[in-house]
Amino acid sequence: MDFQGKWKRSFGCPEMKGTWLIYGHSGHGKTRFAVQLLKYLTKFSRVLYNTMEEGASASFTNACIAEGLEAVESQFLILDNESMDELRDRLHRQRSANIIFIDSIQYSRLNYKSYISLKEEFPKKLFIFLSHAKGKSPKGATAESVEFDANVKIFVNQYIAYPKSRYEGNEPYAIWKDRAEAI
Repeated sequence: MDFQGKWKRSFGCPEMKGTWLIYGHSGHGKTRFAVQLLKYLTKFSRVLYNTMEEGASASFTNACIAEGLEAVESQFLILDNESMDELRDRLHRQRSANIIFIDSIQYSRLNYKSYISLKEEFPKKLFIFLSHAKGKSPKGATAESVEFDANVKIFVNQYIAYPKSRYEGNEPYAIWKDRAEAI
């Protein structure tokens, strides 16, 4: 994907396949960042966001409104807690989304073996997982293993995203500059 501007400075020019992992503590901007990323990725493909953890909650809806997702509404689909089996069925359909957010890896109930199976079943899709954190690491054995496999790892702390990208970039990304500066 031909990322430009701040997106390129932070994430380089990533492939539209593989795995990304976004992780951080509650209330630090993970959802807001994920929604910003979703909006940007609609420039490259259709995007699907499975809100397994929050569902169609007020906080998720407010983030979508604040980030202006209505401007790209024909390019994405928000799923309200769809099971992984239902998601797999959906991804086998013609013209299914190529970029899939799963929020969160803990709520997906995937283990590392089922994560690898998902990737192998859909090798041309990009999976972006959100994860809780324990300290500065993803929380849980599956999330820790996915971190080692991920092409892009993004630690979110106090409204700043700190990327580690195999595609260069790696500059911190301000999610919510006003809030980050107030801390």
